[in-house]
Amino acid sequence: MKRCALLAGVLALGGLLAACGVAPVREVKVPVPVECRVDTPARPAMPTEALAPGVDLDRFSASALAEIELREGYESELRAALGQCVGTLGR
Repeated sequence: MKRCALLAGVLALGGLLAACGVAPVREVKVPVPVECRVDTPARPAMPTEALAPGVDLDRFSASALAEIELREGYESELRAALGQCVGTLGR
């Protein structure tokens, strides 16, 4: 009788342990934020900022046109840096 109870206990314990190995493994994909390690481009010196007060209209116009070109270049560098950061977050 003791042997039957011991054998039943061992079988029950073995069954419980075997059931633990059968549990389905679930993989949960969670996006993890990653620090962006892109250097911020240096802001160029703008030509209109260096003008003296009371400068003539021709010189101001030329400086303003040059500044537009500089700002467009700077903006494209900033967009490229931002694109690299957004690209790393989407992975």
